Amino acid sequence: MSAILSADDLNDFISPGVACIKPVETLPLQKPEESKNAYEVTTEDNASSPNHAPAQISLTDCLACSGCVTSAEAVLVSLQSHAEVLNTLDSFPRLTPQANGVTDGKIFVASVSPQVRASIAATYGISERRARWMIDQLLGGPSGLASGGSHGNKFDWIVDTNAMREACLVLGADEVTSSLSSSGNTDSIMSTPPKKPILSSACPGWICYAEKTHPHVLPHLSRLKSPQAVTGTLLKTVLSQRLNIRPDQIWHLAVMPCFDKKLEASREELTDIYWRPSLPDQEPTPPIRDVDCVITARELLMLADTRGISFPMLPQAPLSASSTAPFPDPTLDAYLFPHRDPNSRRRRRRNQDPTSGPSGGYLHHVLQTKLAQHPNSKLRTTRGRNADVVEYTITLPSPPHHNSSSSSSSNEPTSGLVDNEEGEETLFRAARYYGFRNIQNLVRKLKPPKPRRLPGGVTRPPRSSFSSSTANITPTSLSGSKTHAAGTGSGIGDYAYVEVMACPGGCTNGGGQIKVDDVGLGDRSREGREGMSQKEWLGMVDEAYFSMSDSDSSFSEVDAEGDLRMEEGKEGQEREGEVVNGIYVGDVRAMLKHWSESTGIGLEKLCFTTFREVKSEVGRSGGGDGGGGQERVVELAGRIGGGW
Repeated sequence: MSAILSADDLNDFISPGVACIKPVETLPLQKPEESKNAYEVTTEDNASSPNHAPAQISLTDCLACSGCVTSAEAVLVSLQSHAEVLNTLDSFPRLTPQANGVTDGKIFVASVSPQVRASIAATYGISERRARWMIDQLLGGPSGLASGGSHGNKFDWIVDTNAMREACLVLGADEVTSSLSSSGNTDSIMSTPPKKPILSSACPGWICYAEKTHPHVLPHLSRLKSPQAVTGTLLKTVLSQRLNIRPDQIWHLAVMPCFDKKLEASREELTDIYWRPSLPDQEPTPPIRDVDCVITARELLMLADTRGISFPMLPQAPLSASSTAPFPDPTLDAYLFPHRDPNSRRRRRRNQDPTSGPSGGYLHHVLQTKLAQHPNSKLRTTRGRNADVVEYTITLPSPPHHNSSSSSSSNEPTSGLVDNEEGEETLFRAARYYGFRNIQNLVRKLKPPKPRRLPGGVTRPPRSSFSSSTANITPTSLSGSKTHAAGTGSGIGDYAYVEVMACPGGCTNGGGQIKVDDVGLGDRSREGREGMSQKEWLGMVDEAYFSMSDSDSSFSEVDAEGDLRMEEGKEGQEREGEVVNGIYVGDVRAMLKHWSESTGIGLEKLCFTTFREVKSEVGRSGGGDGGGGQERVVELAGRIGGGW
């Protein structure tokens, strides 16, 4: 377990539930002590109590049990820490990208989220871009991890998860469009699209909570993998085929803002058995995780400290050309590392603008896609009960005599409601729910109606609308339009899409981020930060997260010696194409098509997943096998790798 992790670190902690079954199940069977004299009498002083070994709870055990629910079940993770990273680097020789078909050694790859870079940037008072360079130097530079250890290993490719986040945003908007289409979209990638309202599924803490306590919301969950999972699948599928090596020879480290991402990486659904082609004569092999280890921003600093590296002294410059190798697939190399391609439309991806939020901008991209599809539409934003509940409504000008069938050029159904003074017709409703307290209200309103228990009884309708107290809240419009309180006049069922995140304030406030009290870790100065509140500190992290503005679009290039050469932005030289929310949709679709065709694996297996109800074993009898739930726990743990 990570040494820095405790219950006090968890954001929006929910107390444990009834019980945890694992310590009970793992107690060893007590054999009766043999005694020569059945009538022997002893004193209390001579009586010895059995010395039981402490119960060991692994991450896979936790996923198989629903005895407790917290906002970060990573408390139960025994590994996936910076120590595991160093142990792996020192245990295996480095497999070079040029080694084709070699059976010994590992290739080390990493992916880093923008929220982690923002946390590092706020800590050292630098830009998000310079924070990225420092992380790259630690993981892949000569003055970083490669300067020590048994084998001098480093990470050959360090991927920005923003690359696959763009793919997730495009696929997420397609999922919403196909799921809400009344005519049925035959071009949909998914065989079973989610039900309305579609709930985002990128937050593993929220997913674990839903699977264990609210299975009625599972049909509403987006089937899309998170950027972490999609990045892991891409690296394992492409590198294993291009380099002719096994997936277990590729070790993928993800640096994320959240401890719950450790839970996500251990899911059985995110292993190679769900995407690898099955051969008829092939013997079954243990599943290989798409993401082998997850560490957080704070653990990243501990990784450097344990290796004896001063993180603030790392070069704030890109890796030299001699320290990096081209990705073995040229098309994906241009997509994952656009700064290497002189013909790239955008030499570096920008983070989203503040209106998209700090959690990847899933809802924001869906809204921008809808607005692009309907040029005459308008977006109204309404604040709810608190800042972490926001409602979004896209409206269309109502035509004369209010003919709803002609109000939209697409086959997409509209609500047909005229719900404001301007006589506008509602086209699309969505919302954002951050924090477990708000999530509990959301899932409560999605509960199905209770069945009638008495003859002639009336079925109670679901609580699909907000309480009347919401109307007393003065709304804050982020778009300048006249608004009502969030949820007034509409229920949860009217939403087409809801972005759900477990952490209040979003992913920049993840449990693994550097906190205001941790600023002294490796920081050379705390001037001006004494007495700062966590809320003020989070504001600095958010500012760093959105720091890649248009003024930074004069993209940089690295020459052979590693020197920084600035170039003017090439925005005016970009090719024509569909651009939504700053994303070149055509480029993303072309990359996804190339990935699927080059690996021979369908996009449904590469980019989508499934979710399952996790039933509690608390209080259950052993059943016919007499073994209770222990056999099922052991079976699940063995199937996904035997725990940590």
